[in-house]
Amino acid sequence: MDVESKVLARNDEIALRNRVWLEERGIVAINLISSPGSGKTMLLEKTLDALGPERTPAVIVGDQQTDNDARRLARPGISVRQIETLSSCHLGAGQVERVLPEVAGDGVRLLFIENVGNLVCPAAFDLGERHKIALLSVTEGEDKPLKYPVLFHDAPVVVITKIDLVPHLDWNRESCLRAIRTVRPDARIIELSARSGEGMRTWLEYLEQLG
Repeated sequence: MDVESKVLARNDEIALRNRVWLEERGIVAINLISSPGSGKTMLLEKTLDALGPERTPAVIVGDQQTDNDARRLARPGISVRQIETLSSCHLGAGQVERVLPEVAGDGVRLLFIENVGNLVCPAAFDLGERHKIALLSVTEGEDKPLKYPVLFHDAPVVVITKIDLVPHLDWNRESCLRAIRTVRPDARIIELSARSGEGMRTWLEYLEQLG
């Protein structure tokens, strides 16, 4: 077994422990993966504001350096924990395992994991989440799912972000949807703008369905 295979196998062992830990406590974890600048943090800001602390969400944020996003997401009554990955381009299951008891305490039912901005590495590392969710902003063009198929194949939900910018872009909606469906025909596609609020109701309804 080569080094990469050993690393992934060890990660998968820890991810299974995380999954059992979460399921035993009735916590649904979703792993948000996208390119840098796709709007993950703003989407989470608006989501946390809409859910409020009574829905008891929690957040783990991954970045190579700084706690900028964790500070943006800080809300009274909502647990947020930043993980700095330093030279690593993704979160690992072991990093998540170490902070789970702290961030996902009593009463937490929904755990958002905002992964490091990257379409490649985070897709390969299971963290113990229920679902991977791929975010794709309209500013990135239409063909990212074809260029980075592993993530979009593994993500049952794709959130197309920043749709308020469409009038200012040469972006073809049909081509983008076709690219997603080519990689994952059954993908649920949610189109929204966290800034304008368009499509946010559909996103929040999806989260409610997670239980």
